[in-house]
Amino acid sequence: MKRVVVTGLGAVTPIGNDVPTFWENLLAGKNGIGPMDRFDTNEYKAKVAAQVKGFDPLRYMEKGEARKSDLFSQYAMAAACQAVEDSGISGKVEPERFGVYVGSGIGGLITISNEMQKLLEKGPKRVSPFFIPMMIANMAAGNIAIRFQAKGPCLPVTTACATSTNEVGEAFHAIRAGLADVILAGGAEAAITPIGVAGFINCMALSLSEDPDWASLPFDSRRNGFVMGEGAGALILEEYEHAKKRGARIYAEMTGYGCTCDAYHMTAPAPGGAGAARSISLALEETGEVTGQLYINAHGTGTPLNDKTETQAIKAALGEDAAKAMISSTKSMTGHMLGAAGAVEAIVSVLALYHGMIPPTINLREPDPECDLDYVPDKARSVQAQLALSTSLGFGGHNACVAFKRMEG
Repeated sequence: MKRVVVTGLGAVTPIGNDVPTFWENLLAGKNGIGPMDRFDTNEYKAKVAAQVKGFDPLRYMEKGEARKSDLFSQYAMAAACQAVEDSGISGKVEPERFGVYVGSGIGGLITISNEMQKLLEKGPKRVSPFFIPMMIANMAAGNIAIRFQAKGPCLPVTTACATSTNEVGEAFHAIRAGLADVILAGGAEAAITPIGVAGFINCMALSLSEDPDWASLPFDSRRNGFVMGEGAGALILEEYEHAKKRGARIYAEMTGYGCTCDAYHMTAPAPGGAGAARSISLALEETGEVTGQLYINAHGTGTPLNDKTETQAIKAALGEDAAKAMISSTKSMTGHMLGAAGAVEAIVSVLALYHGMIPPTINLREPDPECDLDYVPDKARSVQAQLALSTSLGFGGHNACVAFKRMEG
């Protein structure tokens, strides 16, 4: 089996539209949640979201391309361009050995909403000829592959909130098996729309707090739902010898991946977190023995069931070592970026190893007695972890965990 390393990163998030800004704000504990201002929320119970701010798609594409791209695809292209530039991979990989694994949990919901309104108000002839390619969830990956002439495997995955963790994990397995030398892996989401917000409210998933500092409260006894976020994350995964030969900067080595299903309920996690625990165990099994400090970027949505169940899963997978792990939920700052969350949180995990800094879980004031591990409340810590895990749990019972190891020297 070949070794796999991370050589490039890109992100568009509610607390920064590039990786350096995102990382700086993350360590500072900046809250990216605020009032929803893209539509009238007067009749909506949920009033806040973690919106991307100041995003300009024309930094990454021509105006005509932007008009034919849903916002989730624009976010994905921006993160991909950043990751490719960061890695220096352009012109240094054979097109047939360059893959793209970028997914979305929901896809072009803005486009669906807009075109449906046209259909109802003006009739079928007014529906855009670009409606289908704009809204289908695979188009972000397709557009990225076209831009960078990546003619290797292209695999858009949709597993709800586990989407981009699965993308990163499947890309890892593909490179490890020799199916590609480089894969751009990640996910994107832009679902803060009237229909998207209404749907999540009515399935009783969202926080109804109007105070941004009381809204996304992972592992806190006051938590009452998640806050919708949006954006994109992209990682360049590369076969180690390929990266070494071209003198690439290596952020971390990817060492493990676990993928399971609860097979229990459409939206609720299985009691006790057995499926999530197994995904963590599988990632650790592939990684092998690692000594030193462990960091876990938890799924940590701030819903009553998730945080308790995830705590149980971590304990089941790690045993006595669970109490020694440092755990944080960066959703306390970014909200829940849905299909983009896993990729962005994998980036956080990689940077935690690379910089020797552990980001906090902000606004954790009243710990839930059933969530009794070390969630790094409020302030970042200067600690050099040797191993980082990132977990994601999605509607449909999807569980995914990816593992990264610090590269020495």
